[in-house]
Amino acid sequence: MSQAETDNLPVLQLDVISDVICPWCFIGKRKLDAALAALEGVRINLMWRPYQLYPDTPMEGADLSAKIKERYGEDGVKQMRENIKAAAKGTHINFAFENIKITPNTLNAHRLIRWAASTGQQHAIAEALFSAHFEQGKNIGDVAVLLEIAGQHGLDVPLMADLFKGDNDVEATRNDDAAARELGVHGVPAFLAGGKFLLMGAQEPEYLNRFIEKARQKLAVQ
Repeated sequence: MSQAETDNLPVLQLDVISDVICPWCFIGKRKLDAALAALEGVRINLMWRPYQLYPDTPMEGADLSAKIKERYGEDGVKQMRENIKAAAKGTHINFAFENIKITPNTLNAHRLIRWAASTGQQHAIAEALFSAHFEQGKNIGDVAVLLEIAGQHGLDVPLMADLFKGDNDVEATRNDDAAARELGVHGVPAFLAGGKFLLMGAQEPEYLNRFIEKARQKLAVQ
């Protein structure tokens, strides 16, 4: 398809509501990648929206492993991780749960994703944050780690550093999180098409594309 033909395709806004410490969101992101690669007949305007699973986590992070084991039991945690790895089959994600030593507060990570929209790097930075946490065991609540990722994707690192020192977009990020909950999002990932149609869960690529096409058709007749 030529660029001119691509430019003439209808455009659909697709918001990805997620948290970068959610393994199902990482799986959902990779399955979305596969869906978009196979998608025809529509251009997607992709935006990432915040949803904090543990908003009360201290900004320096916390070791929640004891609480998680207390809640689910050691065998339960092991089974959950095996289930996640099984669900990730075919996505080429190398979950390294044993390397995750701290549960970060993801507020600053979501701020970085928000700022990346101005350079078209949201999707790539979301991928980098997922990988840093789940595959590399990095603390993505650490501003130094976030600045490293920002620099790797062409963002203005001195500017990002200055923004992190203040409270730029903290309220806006939290408001976006609250807006998702008001829409009925009670778990992530979630996909919002055209601001009206909501799909929950890490869905298979074929199902995602059927959802996108149905949303496009419904919006076209409104």
